[in-house]
Amino acid sequence: MGDDSSEHSSFGKLVGEVLPLKGDVVVNLKCAREITPGTLERRRAAEALAAGNANSLPTEHIPLVEPHAELAFVRPGVQHGVYRRLRLGEYRCDSRLDLHGLTVAQAREILWRFVADCMRHDIRVGLVTHGRGVGRSTPALLKSCVALWLPCFPDVLAFHSAPRHLGGTGATLVLLRKSERARSENFERHGKRTR
Repeated sequence: MGDDSSEHSSFGKLVGEVLPLKGDVVVNLKCAREITPGTLERRRAAEALAAGNANSLPTEHIPLVEPHAELAFVRPGVQHGVYRRLRLGEYRCDSRLDLHGLTVAQAREILWRFVADCMRHDIRVGLVTHGRGVGRSTPALLKSCVALWLPCFPDVLAFHSAPRHLGGTGATLVLLRKSERARSENFERHGKRTR
């Protein structure tokens, strides 16, 4: 490898004389962005979800969406064709959840259990019916909650408002991550045929 003293002297010749910086100048490299209450609430919810706390989905500072607006979300890495098929309703929907008539607190708990149950039973696509809330004092409240809550689940890869025959903008199709068991079965089934 070489002598440490010769390496040290070679480095010293290459770099030259080095002097320490003077003063206590501190440079803040982070850009100062204004953090909104909604951002803080979503961050808190995501951290609590990662820790496994079922009561971590936010119930305050929910940005309202229009009753007839399409909901859409896709995580990086999800193939365009997979998301397209979800959006068009081409995947079989193995589980359904109806949130009509529930309070925000009830919907939060039931949605949490729904995603956990889907993962436990290897369900990849679910349908959440939330309604549009047209004619209510706060239109599309549950729809807005679902739009805020679903990205907080690490197992939710994508979601999109359902096609008309599945409920239109009053329902949302949800694509979930494969469970570890399903991944290993898929690897055993297809992984050995790589050559």
